[in-house]
Amino acid sequence: MRPHDIVVLLKIAAKGKAPWQMKDLANELEISASEVTESLNRSVKAGLMSTSKKTLMKQALLEFLQYGLKYVYPEHPGAMVRGIPTAHSAPPLNEIIASNEAYVWLYSEGTVRGQRIEPLYKTVPSASLKDKKLYELLALTDAMRVGRAREKELALKELKQRILNGE
Repeated sequence: MRPHDIVVLLKIAAKGKAPWQMKDLANELEISASEVTESLNRSVKAGLMSTSKKTLMKQALLEFLQYGLKYVYPEHPGAMVRGIPTAHSAPPLNEIIASNEAYVWLYSEGTVRGQRIEPLYKTVPSASLKDKKLYELLALTDAMRVGRAREKELALKELKQRILNGE
């Protein structure tokens, strides 16, 4: 698995029951079509996608996000930069958690100053601006990577609601 495989899977989750094609994922995520194809192949091998490459294995993805993500793609907040809020600094957690410290993805047109969190893939900030549901899923995923126990618990609850129920 590669970090952008998680981004592809979260994009599929963000689409809910809406039909999608690989070329659409590639365009919307600003990833090449061949990378999307390879990503889906790896996800099938990992048991996160069905062999038809059309059905997201939602429970398996949630288990990976809960138990494996922080070990496979760990992240430690970095220097203060300007960017797009993520983790507990972004919706929906910023409506539940009050914090003086902000976490952001570096982005030149960003409006928030905070500690830098390296996104799972370089196009995450711009792709997130185009899709609110994807943005929320990626921010919640970052909370699983860098959050404390309470933040992770809240993030997991929100991820389950969005991925399992398509909300």
